[in-house]
Amino acid sequence: MTQQLILDLLPPPPPSLENFVAGGNQEALDALRHWRSGRAIYLWGAPGVGRSHLLRALAGDGQAFYFSPPGPARALKEIATADPPPYRLIAIDDVQRLDADGQAALFTLYNRWREVASTEQGFALILAGDRAPLAMPLREDLRTRLGWDLVFRLDPLSDDDRARALKQRASDRGLELSTEVVNWVLTHYARDMSRLSALVDALDRYSLEKHRAITLPLLKDLLASSQSNTEAADL
Repeated sequence: MTQQLILDLLPPPPPSLENFVAGGNQEALDALRHWRSGRAIYLWGAPGVGRSHLLRALAGDGQAFYFSPPGPARALKEIATADPPPYRLIAIDDVQRLDADGQAALFTLYNRWREVASTEQGFALILAGDRAPLAMPLREDLRTRLGWDLVFRLDPLSDDDRARALKQRASDRGLELSTEVVNWVLTHYARDMSRLSALVDALDRYSLEKHRAITLPLLKDLLASSQSNTEAADL
């Protein structure tokens, strides 16, 4: 087994609604699980709360479209003016980063969404940004539209939620993480769950390679190996 365990090179698991750790955001997750055409959902919260994870999870099939600035605004405008609308779900991430053209395209898209909401051409709009609708740095007519339907604030996970998620991730791989290992990770490592999940996966493989039990010294060895290999690659 090679050193392809380097954390910076190990991709996190693909985003899905199933591997999103809801914590106090269960109501928002339930709404996303049961989205339907003609509805709009706006998610907001600080970086790292899982906004992009959720939007990418929803847009993972051929009937959905995912957009994030600085993508070309014309893509949104083409969707807004297509007849019939080409997607059942349109997910737009980081709305606060839309430039003037992007905001104009989103305005047109919202009007089209409202126009066909109750028809067979209806589609769902799922949007995300870093602050509440009326606080967004957007044109006024867009700020009000963000609040037209369902709005959810996503709260960061507590350390208890992260600890449970880490242990569950390990359990799914047939591992058991000690309280010492979990506490060290939560204190010294990344806080977003995609990176934490990738760490558990890497730790599992590293323990098999080294034929050692998962302990705090083994975890530190893995991180040190990752750092030295990354530095060597940069030379």
